[in-house]
Amino acid sequence: MKKRIASSIFAAAMVLSGAAQTTQSGTISPYSQYGLGVLGDQSQGFNRGMNGTGIGMRQGTLVNTLNPASYSAVDSLSMLFDVGLSGQFTNFKEKKVSVNTRSANIDYAVGLFRMRKNLGVSFGLLPLSDVGYSYTSSTYLNNSVGTITESYTGSGGLHQGFVGAGWNPVKPLSVGVNVAYVWGNYKRSVSSTASQTVNSLSKTYKASVNSYKIDLGLQWEQKMGKLDKFVLGTTLGLGHKLGADPSCEIVNVNTSTLVSDTTSFVIKNGLELPMTYGVGLSWEHRQRLTIAADFSQQKWGSVDYPSYDEQSSRYSLKSGLLSDRTRVSLGMDYVPDPFHPSKYLMHVHYRFGLGYATPYYKINGQDGPKELSVTAGLGIPILNKREGRSVLNVSAQWLRASAKDLITENTFRINVSLTFNQRWFAKFRID
Repeated sequence: MKKRIASSIFAAAMVLSGAAQTTQSGTISPYSQYGLGVLGDQSQGFNRGMNGTGIGMRQGTLVNTLNPASYSAVDSLSMLFDVGLSGQFTNFKEKKVSVNTRSANIDYAVGLFRMRKNLGVSFGLLPLSDVGYSYTSSTYLNNSVGTITESYTGSGGLHQGFVGAGWNPVKPLSVGVNVAYVWGNYKRSVSSTASQTVNSLSKTYKASVNSYKIDLGLQWEQKMGKLDKFVLGTTLGLGHKLGADPSCEIVNVNTSTLVSDTTSFVIKNGLELPMTYGVGLSWEHRQRLTIAADFSQQKWGSVDYPSYDEQSSRYSLKSGLLSDRTRVSLGMDYVPDPFHPSKYLMHVHYRFGLGYATPYYKINGQDGPKELSVTAGLGIPILNKREGRSVLNVSAQWLRASAKDLITENTFRINVSLTFNQRWFAKFRID
């Protein structure tokens, strides 16, 4: 059994390595130039069909990293392993200009098993943020300067490899913790040239992160008769400095003489994660219908962020560039009859979800785009001669990010994941 667990962790590491290498292509959004980038989706395949709802969900056959307290519900005979990927098509629209892009990515790989009675242990890799964009903007200034062309590029992202545990000390209460190692980097560049001058100016912003992240969770499970179950969940993410030293390099080049002037700035310990709070509630009826709702808030408004000031020619931490991010989601999971002895369609899960989120960054002093999303998905059992416990999760999501006088993003995303559920811990008896 120890060899099996070690083999799974090794296989997970291979998937995680590939995920870390491909995450940089996971977004092509110009909004990833703000803050730490586009924040990663922390949910798995089953709750992506419910629009990422899961703080109050508690099921022993699924990995739910949204609340580590849920790990204590893992089936005593199971070893769970969940791998997810996604592909998306995005339309960017600004006034009368419209551009279409597409991308694909390995999103996550997580595992879960029971260490001992009432104690579940999880491990894996999740995305934290993603940076990826490339575009140009041209503006005619006057006859002496001509047309100024600015080019914007960015790449990188932050990843988190975690180990978590969920413990059920008394029957209705479970507590949990995820401890993650956070690593990654980003590089953002802005360069400008004028058609009537020989000088070009470029600014390059960089940072490399090697730090940690801690998330706590709690769930209270209350049965209401024989048919209904309520679960209340709460989460707390600890905010702290990331120990990273973001830098800014400004290079002014005379293109006729190739003489350049370089100025560099570094801010010691200039990046930070905010405190995060979450609460969720789920209601399950006859193990067939589950309705869940989540509310979470990330306190980015209290975080200072590096910025270069053109007037003072200084690169320093500034307040007011970020704002608190609030997210609300509602999800439903319905399976017609999970105990039906023969009809396959009776075991398929049908999932739906709605979501709304506010931005965590500001653009030129105003709030960034708000997000509205809708999802629908299926949980398709994979049957074999021995057992039918593994599940293929497929979901589709439409997400719209928009704000007044800013670029509007409409994204259609397909999420696919495979949840392996193997009976590794069963003792078989031969007569």
